[in-house]
Amino acid sequence: MHISGVSSDSMDSKFSSQTCHHAARCDEKEKEDEYLGEDFLPSKLGTKEYWDDAYQRELQAFEDIGDVGEIWFGEESMGRVVRWLDKMKIPRNAAILDIGTGNGVFLVELAKHGFTNLTGIDYSTSAVKLSNNILEKEGLSNVKVKEIDFLSFSEELGSFDVSIDKGTFDAITLSVDAKDDGKERYVKALLGVLRMGGFFVITSCNWTKEQLLDIFSNGFKFLHELPTPGFQFGGRTGNSVTVLVLERI
Repeated sequence: MHISGVSSDSMDSKFSSQTCHHAARCDEKEKEDEYLGEDFLPSKLGTKEYWDDAYQRELQAFEDIGDVGEIWFGEESMGRVVRWLDKMKIPRNAAILDIGTGNGVFLVELAKHGFTNLTGIDYSTSAVKLSNNILEKEGLSNVKVKEIDFLSFSEELGSFDVSIDKGTFDAITLSVDAKDDGKERYVKALLGVLRMGGFFVITSCNWTKEQLLDIFSNGFKFLHELPTPGFQFGGRTGNSVTVLVLERI
């Protein structure tokens, strides 16, 4: 059960303590106490500097000991999306975009599952370098990773059959630079890269199903909500993560 509008300090602690970063069980009472309104306050998690530093550390760890770094929302989050792709019989040559690819581990998972037309983007130079190093180690030279800020939409990206976001929209909506128009710019960029009839799969720990459907109401229709682990607190039930599939219309 999501409640938006937590303070920047508490959101920082949630990510660093793996409450939200790995989609672990959230403390519903704490979230109720921190509720401030519809939007989140700006956080360092919404800054390019934060992610450049974070991925530079992961890049160094990979070069030193071969550690690929964090997997946002855990390995099950990748399996959940892959199972949906299988269920929908998405062709293995479908053009798939991973928005905010980070260390590129999800691209590796998709490639190992047989998908052949994969592109990842990230605005962090360190993330792109880390992704390419990991892909090279896995022998996946046909997977493309580009240094692109998704909010600065560029036609060079091309168009895609499936776009996947696993935490990037969450981070964007914590950005002080994108606070006023970040959601609108994101939707505009998504409309620009996703083909008519294409699918958008979003995993979020900040936004509820209802909020996401409202944000993406222009140009998209709701198809599925993918099941995620639930929890109970004080006689109420909820989910710490929301995963939705929308279709471009």
